[in-house]
Parts: sequence; C-alpha cells; structure tokens
Amino acid sequence: MSKISRTRLVAAAATTVLAALSLTACNDGTGTEDEGRAAGTSPSSAASSPATASATPAPSGSSAVTGPSASTGSSGAGSTGGTATSAVRTSGPAKAPTSAAGRPVTCEGSTTRTVAAPLTRPVNHMLLTVTNTGSKSCYLYGYPAVRFGEAQSVPPVIEASKPQAVVTLAPGESGYASVSLSATDGSSANGYTAKSLTVYFHGRSGNESVGTAAHPPLSAKGVYVDDSLEVTYWQQSMDDAVSW
Repeated sequence: MSKISRTRLVAAAATTVLAALSLTACNDGTGTEDEGRAAGTSPSSAASSPATASATPAPSGSSAVTGPSASTGSSGAGSTGGTATSAVRTSGPAKAPTSAAGRPVTCEGSTTRTVAAPLTRPVNHMLLTVTNTGSKSCYLYGYPAVRFGEAQSVPPVIEASKPQAVVTLAPGESGYASVSLSATDGSSANGYTAKSLTVYFHGRSGNESVGTAAHPPLSAKGVYVDDSLEVTYWQQSMDDAVSW
C-alpha cells in the first residue's frame, strides 16, 4: 500500500470517530439539545402553557357566584318565604273554643246590683232596678220577693203584669219591677214605716228563692207601706214596669 493510500485511510478513520463522538453527545442531552433549550423550545417552556390556561377559568368561576345563578338562588329563597307566609294566611285565625262560660245563669244578689228608688208617678210606688254585674248573662225569673223591715211574709204579685218571656240580662243590662207601697186613699190597714228592704230572687220554678238576697238602701225616713202592698213581675223595660 502506498503512503498516499494510508494517509487517506487514516483521515477516513478519524472522520468516522468524530461522527461517532458527535452522535454520543446528542444522545446524552448536550450539544445540539442544549442549544434548542436556549432558543426557548424546551419541554419545560411548553409545559408552562397548560398551567396558564388552567388559571384562566378563575374569573369565570367568580362570575358564577354573582351572576344569574346567584340571583336564581336568591329568588328561590324568596319563593320559599312566600310559600310559608301563604300557608299561615290560609290557615286563618284560630277559632275561640266554645265553653259553658257563655250560658246564662239565674240572676241573684252576688252577681247583680239592686237599687230601690221612690216614684212620683204613679204615686206611692217604688221602682226596683236590677243590673247584671257578672260576666255571664242571667235570667230574672218571676217577680221580686220583697220584705220590708221585719215583715213575716212577702207581698203578692200583679198577675196581669206577667211578661211573655223571661227577662234576660246581658252583663251590664238592667231589669225592672215596680212596687205599689200603699193605697192612695188611705183605705188599707196595718200601715207602717219600713227602714230596710230585702229582695229575694226566684229560681226557674218560681216557688223558691235562690242565691244571695239583695239589700238596697232606703231613704233615711224610710217608706210607708200597708196591706195593699204588691209587686209586678220583672220587666225588660222601665216603661213596662211603671205602667202598673
């Protein structure tokens, strides 16, 4: 082999060794690979883009809180409140329970106030006024059983004065009866001056007294009575009472 041929073979071998070294440098991440990273085309630069994109929905998420969906939620709460109010209204006011408290009772001295007042017309007459001071309505049955002073009996009733219905007094209302004290012409006997008066109340049967009696005061000089003494039935109005 000539010297020239050997020189060419050595040069070719050197070229092959340099190519192999260059290929090895590329494979271990140096050389050309490093130059690509310097140019901004490295994988880490590409990986940063998705991170930036994932941060973008944050404003959109914030908008969802204050946007239409939030208004709808508020409206829903209002609708619930409206429904609850409607339920209360449709239930209506509670009805007062029915009890025996409203049933009338018999009028008597502890639940009434009795006043005895002399009348100028008719003469020799007295008006009895009984006012219901209780909390329930009461019935004034029959007529007042009156006793003047220490009398041993009560005077009779004027049968013609009997009303068509039992007198009923609501709380605060009054019933009336008149008392004919003595004869106007002085024809009756056994007259005397009474200084006190007791009024008894009849029950439903009209034959017995019930409850507490009333003791209306008389004038200081008293009232004159005789054997003509009589009373009317209880009346709903004063005019009916004094018409006898």
